[in-house]
Amino acid sequence: MGLGGLAPVSVNGGVASLNRQAREFAAAAKANNTLRAYQADWRDFRNWCAAHQYTPLPATPQTVALYLTDRAATLKASSLARRLTTINRAHQAAGFASPATMQNAVVSEVWKGIKRTKGIAQHGKKPFLTADLRRMIAALPRDLRGTRDRALLLVGFAGGFRRSELAALRIEDLETTPDGLIVRLGRSKTDPEGQGRPVALPFGSDSQTCPVRAVRTWLEQAGIANGPLFRAIDRFGRLNERALHPDSVGYLVKRAAGQAGLVTVEYAGHSLRAGLATQAAMNGASELAIMKQTGHRSLATVRRYIREGTLFRDNAAAKLGL
Repeated sequence: MGLGGLAPVSVNGGVASLNRQAREFAAAAKANNTLRAYQADWRDFRNWCAAHQYTPLPATPQTVALYLTDRAATLKASSLARRLTTINRAHQAAGFASPATMQNAVVSEVWKGIKRTKGIAQHGKKPFLTADLRRMIAALPRDLRGTRDRALLLVGFAGGFRRSELAALRIEDLETTPDGLIVRLGRSKTDPEGQGRPVALPFGSDSQTCPVRAVRTWLEQAGIANGPLFRAIDRFGRLNERALHPDSVGYLVKRAAGQAGLVTVEYAGHSLRAGLATQAAMNGASELAIMKQTGHRSLATVRRYIREGTLFRDNAAAKLGL
């Protein structure tokens, strides 16, 4: 027996098994969507190299610089930055020095020129504000589907939830209190270890836009007491037992925006989460309070929303007497 009563690892089967498990753990370190994005990025770089007769692994800094230059015609700076990360990690994983770092002068200079030319500002979808939500709620149909969508919109907005978090909610995750609902989230993008976190949804001042009352009404009309909170409803109005897919959440959000007369192309499922941060900032909520509700770990990310929400609050131009 080895240390701690464990049998020593055999050279053949044991090490191979450990290597396989290590690869599985390494793969689990990134969310599925992130892994798919990296795979697509690497495939694109590899195909580009094949078309231009360059070696992708190991690649040279000159190859990376030419690739960036070519793709800059069609990709945003943020997408190009992710390509650099992908190339960098692929080389590290294979044991090669990365040609995609800023220590390589040719890559660094091309990247600086791309950022200067294209800019690096991120242009996301517009956030929903409270006035937008009121319009959307008022325009929903008065049937089971409309009742579900009302609860989904209000919970998503008040909780600052992602599409994936909304789709994954279960009735067992809800706790009723005298002050409202406590939603206990499980694993999420900013909580990959799955520690979970509670999110409080207080009663709203208006019964038509109160997320707590909306959830109660949805559960009563749907006649469900356990399992997925937000479920698919077929074209005949029949409730399905399966949970909504995250992509369906985005579709329902855009559909509700269109029914309210908003320009649907300007909004997405993320508009609920961005809306909570923006509207809360406009109404004077602190950065800490916003981050506590949304679960953001990056202050820089939250501040993008806060800047938009506070442009006209304590504005210097408002003091000019114009």
